[in-house]
Amino acid sequence: MSVNICTAFKVLYMCNLDLAIEANLKKLQQQLAALIQFYEQDLDYQQMVYEFWNAKDILGHLTFWHESFARNIADLGEGRKPNPLKGKLSEVNKQSVETTASSPIEALIDRLKKAQTIIEQYIYNTAIGIIPYKKGSRGYSRQEHLEIVVAHIKRHLKDLNKRYS
Repeated sequence: MSVNICTAFKVLYMCNLDLAIEANLKKLQQQLAALIQFYEQDLDYQQMVYEFWNAKDILGHLTFWHESFARNIADLGEGRKPNPLKGKLSEVNKQSVETTASSPIEALIDRLKKAQTIIEQYIYNTAIGIIPYKKGSRGYSRQEHLEIVVAHIKRHLKDLNKRYS
């Protein structure tokens, strides 16, 4: 009898987890749609938003991190050892802008969408436990990772909208 109760609780937990992931995935999709809509306007994206980053730099930064998330979750989903980003956060963030600087906005949006497709392909995979974020940092569950990405995009989008309002 206890096996049946444990199984029932496990099923209930997994159903609730899937619902939470679904809710956070929907939030992520909404934030990405708003971000893409922002960059589809006819604006001057060279305007500085932060001390060292303009609006295009922010898109490159977000794309870089979204691709990292996609690579790591895909590696785990395919049974490969992930190779998370290395270095201090400030160095990795600098790298995120430098490595995307020559890409046009349209290409960055396309890369962002491709990364999102990969994330959506693996986010419900229950074999994936902890997703690495960056070497030297703790990893996050699928749900936590979605929450962090949503908050990250939301924060930058708020700053973009404030600068361009």
